[in-house]
Amino acid sequence: MRRATPGEAAAVLRPRDTLAVPLGPGQPPATLHALGERDDFDQLTVFGALLVDAFGLFAKPGVQLLSGFFGPVERALRDAGHRVRFVPADFRRFALIAHRLAPRVMATAATPPDADGWCSLSLHAGATVDELRRCGRDPQRVLIVEANARLPRTRGLPPRYPHALHVDEIDLLVEVDREVVALPEPFASATDQAIARHACAFVRDGCTLQTGIGGVPNAIAAQLAQGSGGDYGVHTEMFTDGLMRLQRAGKVSNRSKGSFDGFSIATFAMGTRELYDWLDGEGCDSVRFLPVELVNDPAEIARNNALISINGALSIDLQGQLVADEIAGRPHSGIGGHEDFVTGAAFSPGGRSLICLPSTARAGGRTISRIVRAFEPGTAVTTPRHQVDVIVTEYGAAELAGLTTAERSEALRAIAHPDFRNELE
Repeated sequence: MRRATPGEAAAVLRPRDTLAVPLGPGQPPATLHALGERDDFDQLTVFGALLVDAFGLFAKPGVQLLSGFFGPVERALRDAGHRVRFVPADFRRFALIAHRLAPRVMATAATPPDADGWCSLSLHAGATVDELRRCGRDPQRVLIVEANARLPRTRGLPPRYPHALHVDEIDLLVEVDREVVALPEPFASATDQAIARHACAFVRDGCTLQTGIGGVPNAIAAQLAQGSGGDYGVHTEMFTDGLMRLQRAGKVSNRSKGSFDGFSIATFAMGTRELYDWLDGEGCDSVRFLPVELVNDPAEIARNNALISINGALSIDLQGQLVADEIAGRPHSGIGGHEDFVTGAAFSPGGRSLICLPSTARAGGRTISRIVRAFEPGTAVTTPRHQVDVIVTEYGAAELAGLTTAERSEALRAIAHPDFRNELE
């Protein structure tokens, strides 16, 4: 290992090269910004997902980003005409893609080394851990670790899942002290609160919870924190402020999950600075970060007791098909762990999969129904109809599993916005 500045790390990239970085909070921002100061790339291919900053690198000629999950930055780059391409893959398959690409250079964020030389991978275990280690072992490849003193030091479950890299594995250590990208706590509207109330009716004492980010999951966590129930477990792709508050309220015990009892399990975290400080302190022992190929494995999900999966969608048709990552034929987000948790929850003893969405949306200056008769030809379906269990809007919950196609249509019309029910019928 040798120490380097961000500029020195950026200089190891060749004009024609391959680079991979983790999703979201695992990205090394100082190194990526330093790469954006170069103008000599002929063909640089970068594999990543959910960019956390407007990195100038991806607006440069000769640079192509292959993204498995679009966020606001990817959408803005695409709309500006830059070479941003969507790679359809669920989060688990990012590991396979990275392995096949075998990028010559890999770069990740981590904490500074501890007294024993270990750099915690902090907010992201995700899909790159194995490939980071392969890269570090290969003398023909370069592993860059950007060690940020402001990242929380989090833990895995050693020895099998250490959630850390040792300095002996690292080629270049870039030491920085910069603010970590944080998200404001999501606002829950009156519609979100109504959806949350219907969703909470499916949550029983002792169940295991998986939630995502947004107003609805935040409202569900808040209502559960204030409610009379508890003894919950957590097994989730993303750890959020809402889950932190649920644990602070004493509602999470993790004592009878069936999978990794005693710990809240996640593969990455993203939220407020308060969340990061909590993970570095009070939450360090109780929340453990494991690779996504384990956390999002439907078989591992199903091992949890009464897993209640809470996810969102953009639209659903009357057969029960879901679109969760595309708007008007263009990538909007990504597949993530959507279908993995829908599948795993179905086979968890007492588990249920909840898909929560408002009944309407605004598009082109008008209000449209998110529940539609049928999707337009060519629409990419995220989750097929036979996987879907419960759909929740502000008007109630439609339990679709086991219903005929005609019964599904009737149940979905009943939770559509009243202005659109006759049209749907």
